[in-house]
Amino acid sequence: MDPVVVLVLSLSCLLLLSLWRQRSERGKLPPGPTPLPIIGNFLQIDAKNINQSLTNFSKVYGPVFTLYLGRKPTVVLHGYEVVKEALIDHGEEFAGRGNIPIFEKTNKGLGIAFSNGSRWKEIRRFSLMTLRNLGMGKRTIEDRIQEEAQCLVEELRKTNGEPCDPTFILSYAPCNVICSIIFQNRFDYKDQDFLNLVKRLDENGKFLSSSWLQENHNQQSEFTLENLAATVSNLFTAGTETTSTTLRYALLLLLKHPHVTAKVQEEVNRVVGRHRSPSMKDRNYMPYTDAMIHEVQRFIDLLPTNLPHAVTCDTKFRNYLIPKGTMVMTSLSSVLHDSKEFPNPEVFDPEHFLDKNGNFKKSDYFMPFSAGKRICAGEGLARMELFLFLTTILQTFNLKSLHHTKDINITPVANGLTSLPPPYKICFIPV
Repeated sequence: MDPVVVLVLSLSCLLLLSLWRQRSERGKLPPGPTPLPIIGNFLQIDAKNINQSLTNFSKVYGPVFTLYLGRKPTVVLHGYEVVKEALIDHGEEFAGRGNIPIFEKTNKGLGIAFSNGSRWKEIRRFSLMTLRNLGMGKRTIEDRIQEEAQCLVEELRKTNGEPCDPTFILSYAPCNVICSIIFQNRFDYKDQDFLNLVKRLDENGKFLSSSWLQENHNQQSEFTLENLAATVSNLFTAGTETTSTTLRYALLLLLKHPHVTAKVQEEVNRVVGRHRSPSMKDRNYMPYTDAMIHEVQRFIDLLPTNLPHAVTCDTKFRNYLIPKGTMVMTSLSSVLHDSKEFPNPEVFDPEHFLDKNGNFKKSDYFMPFSAGKRICAGEGLARMELFLFLTTILQTFNLKSLHHTKDINITPVANGLTSLPPPYKICFIPV
């Protein structure tokens, strides 16, 4: 038989086998668009606007649907009700971490962010206990953040009111807070090792925003040097890049909306004044500032599709059967931009978190840190940093843009795993 004919027949058989396997799998899973052999649904997803693609699919197939990212199925959860039901009401079943090849290659299933099963439970418990012992959540950490906030404004003061790109400067402070927790020591902003660390973390952040995608070893223990190193790396990545990106986006939004900036500064001046550092106890008397920070996190939608989850066992969910190990994607965008909870969700408006009397209003839809068993371990630290850094900056400086407000671009430069603000320059004018 002609070799070409043999090759064509072989490929045809492989394609038919792939289609048959996908069809048999899909019978048990939630509905979704018909996948192509091998590449799945990739061609039906707009890589530049993944959120809109997921929204479009949800309108056709409902809040629970299946996509094939290659040959493997991914169950997508779209909307507050279904995300809450999975991550909170069925937290144990949805507590697995989905596999992303690049993370598997770099993390090897180690650390707090990308491990699974008993390894994840043990290392998370150990990490939280250790961080608490090192001061996280206590007054000592607030003191360190206040100290770092003053170092940050002194560094910003060195710009002499000239236009500057705030990217790296805003990374120094949260990175140093993690250093002070892990190493019990902060670094000078000119220290070369520290600058190299910040540069690497920034490169990681840019990579994550692109389109998808020693020691004797005791197998019975999770506390190997490799696993602990991976955990510390996770803490630096999560604790530095997410906070610094949020700070950078916050300043851009404040430039775009000067009336919001004016209201926040009025509140800072009235409650804190000019002669002492802002503290966490001030937040109770600063509802507008608190609302502004929440609205920044809601609006920028830092992790649109969250880190991938996986079901830890065969799971019956809304009359569907999701096999153990199936990857689950939870659309945090669909929760943070829900128009029933947040009128005009595409508009930046701190009023989304204020009641009619101007008091701060909590929302169950506020999930920038995810929810359930896999909620961000550093949520409390991040909230404290955002409040203290932003209030200290606005206490010390007026913000000036190089462009008219209508010309300030606030559209994310990418919409992959993370959303980054577009590059911009800002002037910090001393008050």
